[in-house]
Amino acid sequence: PVDGTRQFVRGEAGFCTLVALAQHGEVHASWTYAPILGEMAVAVRGRGATLNGTPIRAGAPAPGAVLNVAMSHPDYTTDAQKRALLGLRTDGIAARPCGSAGLEYLAVARGELDATAFNWEYAWDHAAGLLLVTEAGGAQSTLAGVPFRIAGGNDLPFTAARDEATAQRILTALRGGG
Repeated sequence: PVDGTRQFVRGEAGFCTLVALAQHGEVHASWTYAPILGEMAVAVRGRGATLNGTPIRAGAPAPGAVLNVAMSHPDYTTDAQKRALLGLRTDGIAARPCGSAGLEYLAVARGELDATAFNWEYAWDHAAGLLLVTEAGGAQSTLAGVPFRIAGGNDLPFTAARDEATAQRILTALRGGG
């Protein structure tokens, strides 16, 4: 399957293929392959994350920095889903529409993007990337403050971030606390 279909159809490089190995609702390994970009990210639970064979770490944003956040694309969200993301319109957060979810997760895992905020829960879009971010030292949480469940039933929206403090800052904004 192709993640970033819009970019793929347009002949742009911003798409990838996502594969996740899961058992009983837990993701054990993931692969994110961006063929045009020549990038292959691999994550194995408890063993870390690599990009083209080199370990990657998400790190943390500089204290007080404006957080760069990729959020659900407005072209693919309902009015209610758009309203759920309005909390990101606050000082200290620069939100933009998501391209390929898989590449956004990779950007978080390598420290190029501070966080994501998504309000759809298709496992095929999120399982690989969430493990990648976690194994790179990042954090993820649903609005209820619990990890995203690939089987569904999550309190949305949810975030994946470079570190726990950033995840909490995004969740506070999504809850309307700025």
